[in-house]
Amino acid sequence: MTSAVSPAPVFLKDYLPPAWWVDTVSLDVDLRPDGTVVSATLAVRRNPEVAPGPLCLNGAELETLSLAIDGQSLSPSAYTLGDESLVITAPPERFTLETKVRIQPDRNTQLSGFYRSKDGYFTQCEPQGFRRITWFPDRPDVMACYTVTLHADKASYPVLLANGNPVAQGDEADGRHFATWVDPFRKPSYLFAMVVAKLDVLRDTYRTTSGREVQLGIFVEPGKLDQCGHAMAALKKSMRWDEATFGLECDLDHYMIVAVGDFNMGAMENKGLNIFNTKYVLARADVATDVDFENIDRVVAHEYFHNWTGNRVTCRDWFQLSLKEGLTVFRDQEFGADTHSRQTARIREVRGLRAMQFPEDAGPMAHPVRPSTYVEINNFYTATVYEKGAEVVRMIHTLIGKDAFRRGMDTYFARHDGQAVTCEDFVAAMADASGVDFTPFMTWYRQAGTPRVSARGSYDAAARRYTLTLTQVCPPTPGQPDKAPCLIPVAVGLLGPDGRDLDLGGGRTTAILQFSTHEQSFVFENIDAAPVPSLLRNFSAPVVLDFDYQERELAHLLAHDSDPFNRWEAGQRLFGDLILANAARLARGEAAECPAGVIAAARTVLLSDSDPAFIAEALTLPGEATLAERMAVVDPDALHAARNALARALAAGLEDDFLALYERLAPVGAYQFDTADAGRRRLRNLCLGYLNELDRGGYRAQALRQFEQADNMTDQFAALATLANAGGDEGDTALAAFYARWQHEALVVDKWLAVQAGSRRDDTLAGVERLMAHAAFDLKNPNKVYALLRTFGGNHRHFHAADGSGYRFVAERIADLDAINPQVAARLARCFDRWRKFDTSRQAHARAALAALHARPGLSRDVFEVVDKALVEVTGA
Repeated sequence: MTSAVSPAPVFLKDYLPPAWWVDTVSLDVDLRPDGTVVSATLAVRRNPEVAPGPLCLNGAELETLSLAIDGQSLSPSAYTLGDESLVITAPPERFTLETKVRIQPDRNTQLSGFYRSKDGYFTQCEPQGFRRITWFPDRPDVMACYTVTLHADKASYPVLLANGNPVAQGDEADGRHFATWVDPFRKPSYLFAMVVAKLDVLRDTYRTTSGREVQLGIFVEPGKLDQCGHAMAALKKSMRWDEATFGLECDLDHYMIVAVGDFNMGAMENKGLNIFNTKYVLARADVATDVDFENIDRVVAHEYFHNWTGNRVTCRDWFQLSLKEGLTVFRDQEFGADTHSRQTARIREVRGLRAMQFPEDAGPMAHPVRPSTYVEINNFYTATVYEKGAEVVRMIHTLIGKDAFRRGMDTYFARHDGQAVTCEDFVAAMADASGVDFTPFMTWYRQAGTPRVSARGSYDAAARRYTLTLTQVCPPTPGQPDKAPCLIPVAVGLLGPDGRDLDLGGGRTTAILQFSTHEQSFVFENIDAAPVPSLLRNFSAPVVLDFDYQERELAHLLAHDSDPFNRWEAGQRLFGDLILANAARLARGEAAECPAGVIAAARTVLLSDSDPAFIAEALTLPGEATLAERMAVVDPDALHAARNALARALAAGLEDDFLALYERLAPVGAYQFDTADAGRRRLRNLCLGYLNELDRGGYRAQALRQFEQADNMTDQFAALATLANAGGDEGDTALAAFYARWQHEALVVDKWLAVQAGSRRDDTLAGVERLMAHAAFDLKNPNKVYALLRTFGGNHRHFHAADGSGYRFVAERIADLDAINPQVAARLARCFDRWRKFDTSRQAHARAALAALHARPGLSRDVFEVVDKALVEVTGA
């Protein structure tokens, strides 16, 4: 295609069941220097519930060598062969189709299908990569049992893996060998996986509750075995948790994880053979941070949990993607909360949701949790499908409670095990298990945009009555100008003057209000004094909440709220309101202010006996991208300056407290990753960062000492980030030393790239341009692109530079990437989603950069869709 012709959209309303079923697939994959020959044998039968029609198969970049039905070669008149389709005109009712194709994985820079990486050959088939391996009806509702035989040179590629269980292996002529794997479970083609490589393996076993022994293996590049122990422990923790929480056991004899350095995504849940980006497997104290260790826990759990929520029960079509992803994100969030800290886990989830999904919901790529149309399905692996989808599942959990939710999960699996189903099927299971009518709740699946809930309270002292009135509105989004009200669970508590929770009836201190109309009032009786409302506790719904809190009320909530999330939220509102007010002052040429009450509130938190991790979260200022969503017209320079001004004011006002706490939290033993120690490191490094806001040589020297003396990556990298922002000789020294030490650890080098791309130094863009030519950077490697280019695209001040230089630079890199890897290029293009939020001059620069991309001949569907939607005028939405 070219960008002059809009690619045809796909619509949910046009879904039809497949005309043909494939019951079994037998693949013979022969890896040779001149290409890989894939011989496929499919047992095919007509679907009697669909009108008769031809058999349509998908393919991409396949050299077709032969075609046969029931052993007889097909004549050219029996089929039509195109670049991406094979149509067999009139096949029999039931038959065996044999195809032989040659593919070229060494030339596959898209990293979709079967491709070459440093240590061998790997697959990524979700969503539509299997068609790059062989001809097949490549859709998730066609589920089959697979037998796979792999052939390769034994010395070069000693590891031959596929889904399921190994049933045969042996040597062949000319130093080659083979292995045959059989997967006993029906699966869609997107869950197919194979690996032909030279890898080291860590092996272990796990005994399930029912007594079955599962063979576990984690395969990593040679020399990295000492970095995969944490991933193995995470896998076993995940298996235990799923048994205890949902009664779900591993159904396989073998469960394998393979780490690869060239991977478009984070990880992939292929049945029994998960393929992971190395960043979510490899970890050791000196090369991985606390965040890395926790992320590995979560991602390993996520992919393991998919074995049931995604594999055993899968999606009928790609519009149902959140059926598996939203549900599984919710499950991995709950695992993370149980494994680490529930209060800080929730805070981080919401921080990410507001930074990524809320802007997406307000931008040109806004779409419902279940989209109704798409041009390129790769573009719908989004924060809306994943994170908002998880929030929708969490609301169901909130509305019906933990026990009913478990019954609903049991019902869901009992009804649909081995099937490809829809979001309605999941919600129906929850409704039947709980007795709750979820008909009005389905708006969350159909409707894009973030609802805005406005709240106002009134207290009647004589009647001892507090009335809370809520209104909701959802702004127009592309294709959905008019919005219906949603069923929103609003968790509410009321704090008395002494800071204690008031009784809301029956001993409850939190009430779940079911808010389902445009405006609704809720009355609380027997309230002895005017309360401060604690609204949307634990962030009970993914909405924007407007309530006219006064500074003293926010300070009251910050000091006393029993809900940890709302304590944090009060601080975020307190800081956010001040930053935005100061941004306006700075834009007018006035000085920034910081009232004494804000300093006092921050000191109260800093010196409290709360969990150190919570204190660190509470004193982390809201991000610029999140705050920008609250501005009618964004001035990124004023916003950046206002946020930095508040950081300096807090540092100056609390300098002695920060310094004393930094010294008191000094490590007293060797590094270990656990929740308590990670929290202490997080708070200590926050103190270091604030102290360096004062721009004093002594504190920079202190950061450099920490950098040089740290026995772990968490503390070393925190010091590096502080110094990289501060600049000066210390920053340059630390950056040079860090690269010299870690240049052979790819994931650590990614941190080095990212810390420079995210810097607030004035010369950041020039630095990124230099790094493009550095030996550490490779445009073909997604991790490098994400570390350097996507981090720069998220650098709010520099990407949105007034002269348009950030826009031009990123747009040119998108064009370069599109010829190599359209999926990664499209993800980078999403940096432009909110360009209309800025002043007219910046808009002109962004529009020009986008228009130049849009006009490029041969633009991929992936990038075309993102750019085309970004350029559509709001009035045309």
